[in-house]
Amino acid sequence: MANSTEKIRLAGNQNVMVCERGTMFGYNDLIVDPRNFEWLREANCPVVADVTHALQQPAGKKLDGGGVASGGLRELIPCIARTAVAVGVDGIFMEVHDDPLNSPCDGPTQWPLRNLEELLEELIAIARVTKGKKPLKIDLTPFKE
Repeated sequence: MANSTEKIRLAGNQNVMVCERGTMFGYNDLIVDPRNFEWLREANCPVVADVTHALQQPAGKKLDGGGVASGGLRELIPCIARTAVAVGVDGIFMEVHDDPLNSPCDGPTQWPLRNLEELLEELIAIARVTKGKKPLKIDLTPFKE
């Protein structure tokens, strides 16, 4: 990602951020690997977690009239968001809707508006504990009693 962001900067745009939104794993499943949040830091720009699209299940939902649409794991949004904030991301992207079941797009991965405040309060509390922590220095010298 560092090479991609550098290319953008060289084109004159200094306002760059990178986003983790999961990696395709098998069929109809995206997986968020928390290690990616740390590795994305190598790009020297803000790291954002897309906690709703990361839980899509592409073509994972059969439609009544035939065909398929993206499904999703809405119930895991708090889990992925908590993980991302605890690791120290700079921002969260989340699709929110006042009626997710009737949303014209991405309904299965939208967070209900009525539950947003509670989730954000929890994420802010986690960020207050973890943000600004210095990386732990790893001492590999043999331990002597």
